[in-house]
Amino acid sequence: MSKDKQEKPHKNNAEGSVSLAPAENNDNHAKHHELKGKTYEKELGKLQVELVKMQEWIRAKGLKVIVLFEGRDAAGKGGTIKRITETLNPRYCRVVALPAPTEKELTQWYFQRYVVHLPSAGEMVLFDRSWYNRAGVERVMGFCTEDEYREFMRSCPELERMLIRSGVMVIKYWFSVSDEEQEKRFQARIHDPTRRWKLSPMDLNARSHWVEYSKAKDDMFAATDLKQCPWHVVNANDKKRARLNVISHLLSLIPYKDLTPPPIKLPPRQKDGGYVRPPMGDQTFVPEKY
Repeated sequence: MSKDKQEKPHKNNAEGSVSLAPAENNDNHAKHHELKGKTYEKELGKLQVELVKMQEWIRAKGLKVIVLFEGRDAAGKGGTIKRITETLNPRYCRVVALPAPTEKELTQWYFQRYVVHLPSAGEMVLFDRSWYNRAGVERVMGFCTEDEYREFMRSCPELERMLIRSGVMVIKYWFSVSDEEQEKRFQARIHDPTRRWKLSPMDLNARSHWVEYSKAKDDMFAATDLKQCPWHVVNANDKKRARLNVISHLLSLIPYKDLTPPPIKLPPRQKDGGYVRPPMGDQTFVPEKY
């Protein structure tokens, strides 16, 4: 059911971009030649310009877009989301990364705490992990009952079909990373104080359940890889390539037109009219240590 190869970028949406090698079968995690930093930054810059154009189209047409990011721990979901949102208007593009459910939320309908974050017209919402927690970590770690899991597998496809029928666009990405690459990224986080917070006890515990997570992912795909909103698998062993491939693919899924306004001309500044600024000594300035 899941696609082995990613779709090609929409030619009209990323003109002039350099062609990148297609993703290989994610079970193999094939290695590519090194992507130079300058090439990556150049391509990322082009794609981010297109993302701004796409956002303006979404806003102008009142579209409602959901993008789900799922996958192994340290697979690169957060980094990709950061590059997507970096140049976008936060008023119309939101990131949802929910913590563990509260005691109250545990008594609610499972999807309830996610539904409140769905987009309004003109918005795009990026879920850094989503309701698919139940099919992954909750099932493997025993945080839900077998009945709760089975009910999720029955109701999740219906929920997504219902969202699509109501006019919401649902896009799902699965970031696939090898055991060796995940180990390397975990080690990097352990030794980097600015990224150590990304490594939770749950992430470490998941390492000992690698095969169980793989089986859970296969079962999840079998039930939720829908024709209306299929899973798009990302070869995430190379972070830079994964980011470019995902952004390029996302642009290809939303046909848009360039609504860039004409050049802006700044009006002349208002004359001071005798205005006198208060003494600088009356104000508290931030110390200039640098």
